[in-house]
Amino acid sequence: MTTFIVTGTDTGIGKTVFSAGLTQALQATYWKPVQAGLEEETDSEFVGRLSGQTVLPEAHRLNMPASPHLSAEAEGATIDPNALTLPDVTGPLVVEGAGGLMVPVNRQTLYIDVFARWQKPVILCARTQLGTINHTLLSLQALRTASCDVHGVAFIGDPEPEVEQTIVDFGQTRRLGRLPMLPELTSAALQTAFARAFPSEVFHV
Repeated sequence: MTTFIVTGTDTGIGKTVFSAGLTQALQATYWKPVQAGLEEETDSEFVGRLSGQTVLPEAHRLNMPASPHLSAEAEGATIDPNALTLPDVTGPLVVEGAGGLMVPVNRQTLYIDVFARWQKPVILCARTQLGTINHTLLSLQALRTASCDVHGVAFIGDPEPEVEQTIVDFGQTRRLGRLPMLPELTSAALQTAFARAFPSEVFHV
């Protein structure tokens, strides 16, 4: 079974759009372990709508849009990271984290700790805006320090070839491709843009 963990350098950078595109491209099952914030369309609902693929229920659904540990505490709940085990599915699996690597799951555990335990290839999503070199290189360093398998970096936004190459060189990583911002975010538009941005072979493991 091919499993990819999708994470980002920050929140709100397009990681869920990328996850939807990857899920669609691989004809994969999608799983987000923890959803914090239920008032608007959730990430699972968004990915299911755009990809048309199977979406598994979250292990935790929390009302407050905040870091999972704060959202859980607001409801008197505790997230046990040891209970967050990868689901057994037929075919590829795409797992999306929350925000960045250092987002706390509870008061003792960060998302990167969970990723390290899973030992599956990690795709790091990075926006191409100002500040991305620092954020992306720090994230790559953290992943390697935690002994995570870095599959590569997926850039999101307008083309910045020099910036992207700088990250690839200093981060000693692979550039998987760049997904542009889409003026109309539909299933068909995402499928076309994703196929143009990411050659299928970059997701072979």
